[in-house]
Amino acid sequence: MENEITKEVSEVSPEEEKTTEVEQVEEVKDDTPVIELRGISKHFGEVRANNNINLTLKKGEILAILGENGSGKTTLMNMISGIYYPDEGQIFINGKEVQIRSPQDAFENHIGMIHQHFKLVDVFTAADNIILGDKILKVDNRKVLNSYFSDYRGSISSAKEVRDAALNAENPEARSRIYAKYLMKRQRAYLKVAIKTAVMPLLRFWERNKFNYLARGRIEAIQHYIKKFGFDIDLSKKIYDMSVSEKQTVEIIKVLYRGANILILDEPTAVLTPQEIRKLFDVLRKMKEDDKAIIIITHKLNEVMEISDRVSVLRKGEYIGTVNTAETNYKELTEMMVGKKVDLNIDRKDPVDPKPRLVINNLTIQNNEGRKVIDDISFTANGGEILGIAGIAGNGQKELLEGIAGLQRVESGEIIFHNPKENKPVTFFHNDIKQIKEKAEKGMFHYPDGTPVVLKGKSNGEIKKLVNNEQILYYENEIINLRDKKPREIQELGIKLSFVPEDRLNMGLVGNMSIVDNMLLRSYRKGKTAFLNRKRPKNLADNIIEELEVVTPSDQTPVRRLSGGNVQKVLVGREISSSPKVLMAAYPVRGLDINSSYLIYNLLNKQKEKNVAVIFVGEDLDVLLELCDRILVLCGGKITGIVDGKTAKKDEVGLLMTKHVGEENDSTQENNEVEEVEDNGIKQN
Repeated sequence: MENEITKEVSEVSPEEEKTTEVEQVEEVKDDTPVIELRGISKHFGEVRANNNINLTLKKGEILAILGENGSGKTTLMNMISGIYYPDEGQIFINGKEVQIRSPQDAFENHIGMIHQHFKLVDVFTAADNIILGDKILKVDNRKVLNSYFSDYRGSISSAKEVRDAALNAENPEARSRIYAKYLMKRQRAYLKVAIKTAVMPLLRFWERNKFNYLARGRIEAIQHYIKKFGFDIDLSKKIYDMSVSEKQTVEIIKVLYRGANILILDEPTAVLTPQEIRKLFDVLRKMKEDDKAIIIITHKLNEVMEISDRVSVLRKGEYIGTVNTAETNYKELTEMMVGKKVDLNIDRKDPVDPKPRLVINNLTIQNNEGRKVIDDISFTANGGEILGIAGIAGNGQKELLEGIAGLQRVESGEIIFHNPKENKPVTFFHNDIKQIKEKAEKGMFHYPDGTPVVLKGKSNGEIKKLVNNEQILYYENEIINLRDKKPREIQELGIKLSFVPEDRLNMGLVGNMSIVDNMLLRSYRKGKTAFLNRKRPKNLADNIIEELEVVTPSDQTPVRRLSGGNVQKVLVGREISSSPKVLMAAYPVRGLDINSSYLIYNLLNKQKEKNVAVIFVGEDLDVLLELCDRILVLCGGKITGIVDGKTAKKDEVGLLMTKHVGEENDSTQENNEVEEVEDNGIKQN
């Protein structure tokens, strides 16, 4: 038996033996994780962002990273991509320990990260952005000049040899002919160096413009990746003309072009339509087939279940565990993230007697460049319902809410607010004696017995007594046009309008102020003395911290030191606490973990039950369809449809998000009239 084995081995040729050894090495490499983290820890002062994290990523797999806000997901990925350096632990790439101290080190280890906020130059084309940072050989002008004059000296030396030969020639005709040749050679040498010296400014021009030349020369290399993975992109298109999906495509191609075999995507589907998400997932599957290793950070469990092979969960900076996607479910993943059982159901109740609260008529808004960002739209937000606004980011959602709130100049149209005042007492909170007298003369008030209020002949003291005893009541709701009114004017009119803006730190809160002081911003003008009453704002801050589970050292901590999710909780909590009649929220759960997100959804539903008109701008279509009673779809600043939240389909809303008004003759009408389509429950403008 041993002889037979020896014979078989001896019959193997040296080439086959080498091939067998290579196959064995490759087999070993396939079993080795492309990334292995051992005991990774990172601290920021006293805050422990990551503690003793152990994680592996295999070749040709998609690994999803899940965790609540502040669980350390992004910090961990930033250490892999070279933005942070770990305080403790080891990073292994293909079984070899590496030190990743910068993004350049990450690229050298074939790691590329696509951040949630894209790192692109808007005025450059896609091709320019992809090759940006590529190494280009520098032209050494001094070296070039030296070579020119070296050639010149060689030419002159050669000419002198000809001259010497002419002088030594005995035949006068030969001497004359050879000397003429010498003169010609000398003139050519002079001319050659003169031309080359004159070209030197063009070399400097090349220094300034070689980037564009390089971009043209790299198109073929970039096209290789586009064809290989099925991207759909115009490389000559400027970034500022691109959709969010196209920008993301440029970012992905950029890291592939630099040779990345390990890709990290941070919230890649946050602002994509369902159709764009499917395209992205198709690309990721092709990259997986090409043995790329991919990490996805996301909060959307349905996408985790659809695209990932394994799921790793972090909680409060600790590694909880990794499970195979095919062997887990929503409930298990949520409990791993939160550490307790969580109800993931949105309880949407039918609106009870919805009445118009905010009526928008033919509203048009222009941006600073004079471009229409909201183009002649009309809709109604009812009290006691949630009106969702869907659309790809940058299609007018931000400007619409800011226009209603008085933060954006309105070009034309009306913003009619129906203030619910019927049979409610008049107060001095937003009215003085003069205003009450003027409204009484217009017949706006009545006494509790129903008789009209007549204040003529009554003293100011008598009027104050009637108001304080709640004896003067409104006949009906106030109807007020909010167009061209500033936020303070809206507040002085007694209109309780709350706004959670998209830019939470620059517009919603003051980053350097404490949580308590940010609560005070809502009420400091109501003080009757020169001294501020900090007791109520402090109580409000403490209630928000407790009820919304804000992670903070104290209520005196500046909000800029909080994580993005906790900043959002502070802002949403403050705006809801003012008991609004209209609540406008732009992406209120952006950056929040699943537990906090459902907490916000429940808060919005409670406002709906209090007969508040809630306008909710969201980016997750699944949530919009589950939470909202009606969904208004914006595309290019126009309304492309208003759908019923209960009956609409996800794909239908996705198509409306990408369809400009006027693309199809049968889907538009003159004067922005609304047409109901009974078959699918869609109302189209």
